[in-house]
Amino acid sequence: MDQPILELERIGKRYGAVEALADVAFSVPRGQTLAICGDNGAGKSTLIRIISGAQPPSEGTIRLKGRPATFASPADALAKGVATIYQDLALAPRLAIYQNVFLGSELRKRTWLPGLKVLDKKAMRVQARRHLERLRISIPDMDRPVQALSGGQRQAVAIARALRWDAEIVIMDEPTAALGVKETRQVLDLVHEIKDQRITVLLISHNMHDVVEVADRAVILKAGRVANDVMLAGWTADQLSHEIMNREASPSGTRKALSEDDGKCGQFAGAGRS
Repeated sequence: MDQPILELERIGKRYGAVEALADVAFSVPRGQTLAICGDNGAGKSTLIRIISGAQPPSEGTIRLKGRPATFASPADALAKGVATIYQDLALAPRLAIYQNVFLGSELRKRTWLPGLKVLDKKAMRVQARRHLERLRISIPDMDRPVQALSGGQRQAVAIARALRWDAEIVIMDEPTAALGVKETRQVLDLVHEIKDQRITVLLISHNMHDVVEVADRAVILKAGRVANDVMLAGWTADQLSHEIMNREASPSGTRKALSEDDGKCGQFAGAGRS
């Protein structure tokens, strides 16, 4: 197994007297798709806010490629290779595809006037198309507004923007929420494509069928602690749902062994975000 690209050591987060996370610890190797699972209030959103740079941890250490890392903001995390794609995608719907891919990092070229630069729209169109082609998405017209795209295509544009920043870790927050069957299929194919390029994916989803299809592994949170850490080969959606609902949080935040009853089927009750 490769050296971990991301390591969390005893991560905790408190809001006054409320302890949202405690002793969360796990590592992720390069190219692995890791699902972060748990019922409502388990601490998933808090954990993602910490990894994405939106909030600092109250305690603990984050390591990137073996070195301690702190994030002053999501922009700082992105500059260090950690991109977050939220459910709303944070796209500008009226802007063109290439403009969204390069939003905040536009390419410029020199003009005949000293010191004056203008947007290099041609280069941005070419590179935006190249990033989409890496995801096996073909959209001939890079001037097409994002609002004219399907849900799956919009996800591709958001991922292409992460690739533009050379992201090595992509956090995907409920990527298939409110999508139809065809668009969901396209997004799941995108996750597979990212993994094939050895980009690490952290997936947050309440759809256990999606999780067991694309994730290699699941870290299960319960009441702000790691309740289990399992490889998902051979698991079904019902088994994972049962594990999420019935697993007790470990006081030490470490993995607990599976019991004989953990293979039984169950129905996942949560439908909202933590």
